[in-house]
Amino acid sequence: MMSGKRVAQKRGAGWALTMACMFAASAQAASPAHAYPWNQPGCPCAPTLHKGTPAEAGMVASALEDIDGTISRALVRRVAPGAVVLVARRGVIADWEAYGYASIYTDAHFNTVAHPRPKADNRPHPDRMQKNTIFDMASVTKLFTATAIMQLWDAGKFKLDDPVAKYIPAFRVHGKEAVTIRQLLTHTSGFRPSPPTPLYAVKGSRKDKLAYLYNLPLEHPPGTHYVYSDINFIVLGALIKRLSGEREDVFLRKHLTGPLHMSDTMFNPPDSLKPRIAATEYQPWVGRGMLRGEVDDGNAWALDGVAGHAGLFSSAHDLAVFGQMMLNGGTYDGVRVLSEQAVKLLLTNWNKRFPGNATGLGWSINRDYMMGALSGPATAGHEGFTGTMIAINPKNDVIAILLTNRVHPTRTGPSVVTMIRHVFTDIANAIPVQAPDRGAAWFAGYGEYLNRTLTARVEPHAHATLSWQTWYRMQPDEDYGSIAASPDGKRWTTLRHLTGTSDGWQTRKLKLPAHTLYVRFRYRTDDRTNGRGWYVDAIETSADGKTTAAKVTDSQWHKRDY
Repeated sequence: MMSGKRVAQKRGAGWALTMACMFAASAQAASPAHAYPWNQPGCPCAPTLHKGTPAEAGMVASALEDIDGTISRALVRRVAPGAVVLVARRGVIADWEAYGYASIYTDAHFNTVAHPRPKADNRPHPDRMQKNTIFDMASVTKLFTATAIMQLWDAGKFKLDDPVAKYIPAFRVHGKEAVTIRQLLTHTSGFRPSPPTPLYAVKGSRKDKLAYLYNLPLEHPPGTHYVYSDINFIVLGALIKRLSGEREDVFLRKHLTGPLHMSDTMFNPPDSLKPRIAATEYQPWVGRGMLRGEVDDGNAWALDGVAGHAGLFSSAHDLAVFGQMMLNGGTYDGVRVLSEQAVKLLLTNWNKRFPGNATGLGWSINRDYMMGALSGPATAGHEGFTGTMIAINPKNDVIAILLTNRVHPTRTGPSVVTMIRHVFTDIANAIPVQAPDRGAAWFAGYGEYLNRTLTARVEPHAHATLSWQTWYRMQPDEDYGSIAASPDGKRWTTLRHLTGTSDGWQTRKLKLPAHTLYVRFRYRTDDRTNGRGWYVDAIETSADGKTTAAKVTDSQWHKRDY
């Protein structure tokens, strides 16, 4: 079910020749990738996106190719019919692939379109996913709403801590008088996750449905809880109109997607684009049938397809342009759409008092359950219900995008979260970790419930010091490393525990118990997310002015040079 330049679209002698050229180029370019290791992208980088080799992006080609297997396994499990992945670093598109199908099912029972069909047959046929397929972004729309809001902030239209009711007087009811614009953006307003009555069941016009939302009470006092809420961003979408005089679709086209030439990004795409749009859900309960080019979210649909929380359609490349604009500090291709200060505010964690729910202005930060090994305090992004995800990491100058049509034909299939997490871990794994001697170091690897050890024999001495070089990014207080010593390889004394990050390569030292004969490095992980991992190199002992290299005698780790 896979397609893409590395998978099913390759055919015949041309395919073999292309692959041979690719492998040759990869082999020649593998070394330069190491010039831009983790958190050292060598910026200033290219301000506009362009295609290039993984090495030019500072990424390892063979690691990026692991994405193929990750997505293939997910498609076999029917996590989604298809997907598009785009990875860029240093302004270089290092990987851009399409897999599976954009449209294949006719109903929620996974009945497929007859396939193949004669060219002259006009009946529905399955459409393979293409790299330029357009997707229903679902909640990724929130990032664009937040951007529009901050463009208005740049224009001096409001202050972040202004009460919403200052601009929408009907909001000033049921204890919402003090709710601020910042609290809407950070999901700390006190609203419930979604309207108790779906907006499509609220009678009347768009104006009537918004009036219903403005009249809703809060579940918590403002600022006291983090609760992810679509209501927050529906209100923000309406606020754009109040502040600018333009509905959000018009505002974004004039001030963001138009200036950045993001021609695939819009609300309510025209019928002419339907062949390029990934199908989503079969919704007979509202009389809509199989959706393709019409917003999946029922509340956005009720608001004429234009809402602050959902409704936007876009493609992988357009989304990458948006991500690169953020990495560039608000500009792209010479066009500034946000101030540097607005970008900083968007990517600042305003929810430090709510651990595990780090949130900028609209952007989710350090969500390891989705971002995998790419997660960290500098990683921001957002996922969408339809199976979409973008993340950016300014320290690595990287953009990671995975777009799927996971709700085609039904939202009740397997969760897409694990697929996203594993793909983003593959992407993180392709950003090299360069050992100080530029050689191979011991790497503990990735996986759930790991318990992997690296054991080395050392010279016994009454007053020996152990030293080693190490680099690690472990999930804080979830994954752990430890160093232990033993006189016989049977009885062990733990000397130190590690978690979190080493902040680059470090040389660490420990006094060893008298007559230690073995040292052991152990890496344990939990059942969910791995960080970028743990590396160990140059294990030595010193005593009486003499330094001796330790000899690895048993290892569940492996050596790698990235």
